[in-house]
Formats: sequence, structure tokens, C-alpha cells
Amino acid sequence: MYIQADAALTRVRDVLESTPEVKDLPDATPIEHMKGDVEFENISFGYTSDHRILKNVSFNIASGKQLAIIGTTGSGKSTIINLIPRFYDVSDGIIKIDQEDIRKYRLQDLRKNVGIVSQETFLFNKSIADNISYGKEDATMEEIIEAAKIANLHDFIISLPKEYDSIVGERGTRLSGGQKQRLSIARALIIKPKILIFDDSTSSVDVETEFEIQKGLEKITKGTTTFIITQRISTIRNADKILVLDKGRVIGFGVHDDLIKTNVLYRQIYETLYYKQKSLPDFKENNNNKG
Repeated sequence: MYIQADAALTRVRDVLESTPEVKDLPDATPIEHMKGDVEFENISFGYTSDHRILKNVSFNIASGKQLAIIGTTGSGKSTIINLIPRFYDVSDGIIKIDQEDIRKYRLQDLRKNVGIVSQETFLFNKSIADNISYGKEDATMEEIIEAAKIANLHDFIISLPKEYDSIVGERGTRLSGGQKQRLSIARALIIKPKILIFDDSTSSVDVETEFEIQKGLEKITKGTTTFIITQRISTIRNADKILVLDKGRVIGFGVHDDLIKTNVLYRQIYETLYYKQKSLPDFKENNNNKG
């Protein structure tokens, strides 16, 4: 089991570290202090040369603010967030962080400042502490506990006989969906990222678990530039800015109160989600009226 987990860990690292198309420029500079201002300037991108997913995408989000990204299926939501840590380089345009082209930063430094919580949480058959510290291999026990507390996981961990030394099972089979997601959040938080990305990260958990995770979102993201792909309308309407995508193009950018009046696609998506979520436990608290 442990040999398999180590092999899986090695494969993941190999994937992250072996993208030949994305590498440091000869004069790449270290990041001494990142604020987290993010700007996309006329970005076009495709995973293949004959099909562009993003077409002339432009927007900006200030340091410490929260951006919700919504759109039709295949509109480019996940592609946008894959470009921020330079998993791929853009075909046209410039992505800037703190007014600097991200290609000018050392790749290692850039990714150390970006925390990602994805739809699928890949866990290893090791201890909870090991899984959290995968985001920062030199993490101290104090840092691991701090991240778990912020992610609302600490109380559960200390209720276990072996606490942080408890083995999670192959791919986290000994944990519930919500516990795995919280562990993934703790892993992202342990690096103390200036930019935090949630890629539809609660889509695989039940309604009550999603509610508990979303309740802690404000505390988790305080002071961090946050990108959220979500279908949760309370999260969407409370975001500082909302980006609306359709077929790879930006067709709306602003706040809920404006978009609900002026953007047809946003209103359609919002109303569809609204009627699906009327029965959720926090619906009345966070959505006193539909508009």
C-alpha cells in the first residue's frame, strides 16, 4: 500500500514538474512578496492549435477580492483557472499578477503562491498530516494543525484514536466526501497562498456537507484573492465580482445586482440554480429575494 502511494505521489509530482511547454525564462525573477492582483488582457487559448477555448478574455480582480466564474458547459471556466498557475501558457495576450507578466516569474515561486481545491481530491494512503503537508513538505506540525483548523477539520481529526497520524486509506476511502474536501482545503491553505482557487470543489458532496463547507468560505478566503467556480447561488451573489462566460468569451462582468438586470445568460443560469436550491438549509438566510 505504502509503495503504491509513494509511486502515485511520484507520478503526480512528475506531471506537475515535467511540462516542457511551460518553463522558466532565462531571466525569470523570484517573487519576494505577492499581493494578488490578477489581470487577464485579451487572452486567447486552446489546448490544441486548431481549437480555441478562450477568445479575447479580459478582466481584473483586485488583491483580496473574490471572483465567481459561471457559464455554460464548456465555456472555459476551468481553463481560466488552469492558466493562473501556468499549467499552460496562453496563445495570445498577457496574464498579469501584480502588474507583471506571470511568465517573468519563477514558476516554482508562482505556484507556491497559488492554492487549488479541485473537484477531485487525490489523497494518498498515508496519515492525515502527510496528506495536508503535501502542499508544503517542510511544514511543521503547528502549521498543519493551523491549516486544519481554518478548514474546519481539526475537531474531527482529534476525535480519531491516532489523530493526525490516522491513515486515510487508499484515495481517502476512510473519509467522507466532506472530510476529503476539507482536507483538500487544508492542503491548499498550508502554503498560505495569496491566490486561492476553488474549481467546483463541492460538486461531489451532499447538500448538508456543501452547506458546512460554504459556511466557512468567508473565513478561509479572508485577505486572499479567490477564484470560485460554483453552482451555489449564495456564493455567486455574494462575490465581489462575477465573470460570465459563453463559448469562451466574456459576456458579463460585474456584481449580482447589475448582472441580474442586464445580462440575459446570467439571469437564466441564476434562476435555474435558484429554483433547484430553494430547499437548501441556508436558502432563506442568504437569498431573501430572487433578484
